[in-house]
Amino acid sequence: MKQLTLAMAVDLCAGFGAQRKPTRREAFLDEMNAIVLWAQLCAVVEPFYPKRGNGRPPIALERMLRIHFVQHWFNLADLACEEELYDSLSLRRFVGIDLGSETVPDATTMLKFRHLLEEQKLGERIFSEVGLALQERGAKLKSGTIVDATLIGAPSSTKNKNKEKARDPEMQQTRKGQQRYFDMKLHIGVDSQSGLAHSAVVTAANVHDKHPLPQLLNGNEQRVYGDSAYASQKAVIHSKAPKARDFTNKRTRRKDIVDEVARRKNRNKSKVRARVEHVFAVVKRLWGFTKVRYRGLAKNADRAFVALALTNLYVWRGRSTAQVRP
Repeated sequence: MKQLTLAMAVDLCAGFGAQRKPTRREAFLDEMNAIVLWAQLCAVVEPFYPKRGNGRPPIALERMLRIHFVQHWFNLADLACEEELYDSLSLRRFVGIDLGSETVPDATTMLKFRHLLEEQKLGERIFSEVGLALQERGAKLKSGTIVDATLIGAPSSTKNKNKEKARDPEMQQTRKGQQRYFDMKLHIGVDSQSGLAHSAVVTAANVHDKHPLPQLLNGNEQRVYGDSAYASQKAVIHSKAPKARDFTNKRTRRKDIVDEVARRKNRNKSKVRARVEHVFAVVKRLWGFTKVRYRGLAKNADRAFVALALTNLYVWRGRSTAQVRP
């Protein structure tokens, strides 16, 4: 057993006072520590991770993965995460850092690890690995898929702190209602029974919701749910999922006349379709992914795939435990 340093002993004494109870952050981290598939996810990254050689030995892969997930859960940039790890005992315990014998990995190390994941498109592979592992644990892709899209904000000002002094050319403008947005768009497919995301596509905001539809279906659906943006896509649905019935919402108003029968049907469909909003709520409200942090779709897509993988773990853990929020 590793001998405790003075710094760790002080931390332990501070953390186990007689009158102290665990914080919500500590409870959340303990639960995530138990449910995240550390061995499987490290195996995804390990073939691309630097190996020990003649130079400075790399930081343990699982530690870097834990730090990367902390950045997603608490919406921390590289430098902010470094400072938070120095400041927070609960985060250091989760990552496994003893300040008595080692330092926190600096922001540059976190940046290089993120670039590695982006260059090798490992975010998508982490998302897939989590999905397969949850299916082995009993999460089945059953009879239906719910499709939807959400906007992720991008800086619209030309006074951004970059060399070009220009807006991101890969982000585009779109209109929603009477408001215009300069964003990217996250499209997802969610299982109608389990509420787990099984597919995702990232595009510029001006791409219509219906265009990535074939990429969001797994082909085995019996039903496909979606809002009115996916209306009149029966042929597209049938081409990808021949057995699927079109349960997307239909437009109910024509020439100022409301079809009440269609409206009631839409309400019934929306009771199922609401499950896709639960996924967006975790990604955007809990993980804080309401705005892009990087330039370019590829970097933000990698972040989106990891966020969805962590969302699936968070949603699935609710099958057997009470709701715990960070």
